[in-house]
Amino acid sequence: MAKKLLMGNEAIALGAIHAGVNVATGYPGTPSTEILETIARNNPGDIYVEWSTNEKVALEVAAGAAYSGARAIVTMKQVGLNVASDPLMSLAYIGVKGGLVIVVADDPGPISSQTEQDTRHFARFANLPVFDPSTPEEAFEMIQSAFELSERLQLPVFVRPTTRICHSCSTLEIPETRKKREVEGFIKDPRWVIFPSLSYKMHIRLEKLQDEIGDIFSNMSYNTITGEGKKGIVASGIAYSYVSEALSSISGKVKLFKVGTPYPFPKKLALNFIQGLEEVLVIEELDPIIEESMLEISAQNYGRPVILGKKTGHLPFAGEYNYQLVSSAINRFLGIEENDNENNKGILIDAPVLPVRPPTLCAGCPHRASFYAVKIALKNQKAIFTGDIGCYTLGNAKPLEMIDTCLCMGAGITVAQGLKRAQPDTKCIAFIGDSTFFHSGIPGIINAVYNNTDITVIVLDNGTTAMTGHQPHPGVGITMMNTFSEKVSIYDILIASGVRHVSKVNPFDHKKAVEAVKEAVNFTGPSAVIFEAPCIALVKPSNRQQVLNDRCILCKKCIREIGCPAISINNGKVSIEPSICCGCTLCAQICPAGAIRSVDE
Repeated sequence: MAKKLLMGNEAIALGAIHAGVNVATGYPGTPSTEILETIARNNPGDIYVEWSTNEKVALEVAAGAAYSGARAIVTMKQVGLNVASDPLMSLAYIGVKGGLVIVVADDPGPISSQTEQDTRHFARFANLPVFDPSTPEEAFEMIQSAFELSERLQLPVFVRPTTRICHSCSTLEIPETRKKREVEGFIKDPRWVIFPSLSYKMHIRLEKLQDEIGDIFSNMSYNTITGEGKKGIVASGIAYSYVSEALSSISGKVKLFKVGTPYPFPKKLALNFIQGLEEVLVIEELDPIIEESMLEISAQNYGRPVILGKKTGHLPFAGEYNYQLVSSAINRFLGIEENDNENNKGILIDAPVLPVRPPTLCAGCPHRASFYAVKIALKNQKAIFTGDIGCYTLGNAKPLEMIDTCLCMGAGITVAQGLKRAQPDTKCIAFIGDSTFFHSGIPGIINAVYNNTDITVIVLDNGTTAMTGHQPHPGVGITMMNTFSEKVSIYDILIASGVRHVSKVNPFDHKKAVEAVKEAVNFTGPSAVIFEAPCIALVKPSNRQQVLNDRCILCKKCIREIGCPAISINNGKVSIEPSICCGCTLCAQICPAGAIRSVDE
């Protein structure tokens, strides 16, 4: 055994390796990204690891491996499961041979997501089991249990950590050895072909399995009952950790039901729990999945005990929970005045008021130069700018204000087409990043060509998946296994898709960039401009800029129009902070007085 301080995502990854995983796939998305990166970093050499082009592809690759008897894991964030939902629903019927674990990280808050959706709904929707870890230690154990359960039932199994589990750290004892698996290989069988007659048969099997799985869960150590009294609390995930901490400082009697497997619900254990109880408070983040299961059990027991939670207004529906919120809810439930709880004194600390810092593009980010070029090119024209998911979503902020819509991955290109159909007299410009282009942008491109929709697509190619930590993608030429592969050319894909006007330009060449956009926008039919410049976090800063005060006319155009965080007013003069300036020269190119020069000049 080796003791290691591990993040929850690292614990999940090492748990999968320890369980003998053969194939690992995924698409980067906070808070799940580090799982696959950790598997790749600790790969003993016989695990295939890939960043797939999107979550649907990742699940399908993992499913294929599991068909052959391999153990496979696929990772994504909650929004990515929407993309993967098509194969997921069919896979629930078809099943697997080797263990297939689908790790979907939920994001209460949300801290870095478009939605607060709850993956447990998908588990219930697909009739698939789900594990809900409350600590990184439990996540390490649950991954291994999930593989075993998947193979026992021949079904995919979910593990659903939330942000606080993914990114919190604990000291874990990691076994030195791991399970080695011999993969039997794919055996041809009609069970793998989802014809309607088979679907009907497998749906019946799946429904019958629900009670059986609930009984298995009732006997698992992840679900426990402790304490005593007339009042009870049910909690899961990170909320259970908050509840345990709060109850450790409360002297009153209370019964606690920890639910580590929320679906199928462990009904038998829940029936044991409610014996003798008058009221139950359910504490869970996001949607009232467990609360609804408890209400069902209460209804079958003549409405006893009374179930309290989100539906009764005792806990909030939205937002991430924390210790203070949970502790206060428990105190109200147990009739304890906040001040009576001596042990709580001193926990609530008045935090200093922090300055508001809106998210912004990095100093020297090529996307800023790209947005600015488009803005200048479309000046005084009736135009709508549709955005997408990535760093470039920040193009909506002042002073650029170049993102008018943002819906989901790949939707910038398709939303632009809808807008163009509704407003033919308006220029519609769609922004998309290089990774998102491969994820789900290509179908939108083909649709625009097929229907000859007059839009311009701006591909912001910074050579990486920047927002989630610089993961490679098909346009980079490097795989997750650190092998070189053929670079997939965005330009060639656009041409092959039938886009007749495609140009490539460096966005930091401001004059050429503006001209390229004007030519593309004036072309009738689908057109594209690929702005190529590496993410500023991947290149060494050079050619840093400075303001020549004797030339500066204080017009502040460099501040008003591009919003670079390196430029500010200091003692009444425009100044450039050398520690964050990357020398992109955009400010120097737009300065009307020629007052910005390289430090070395």
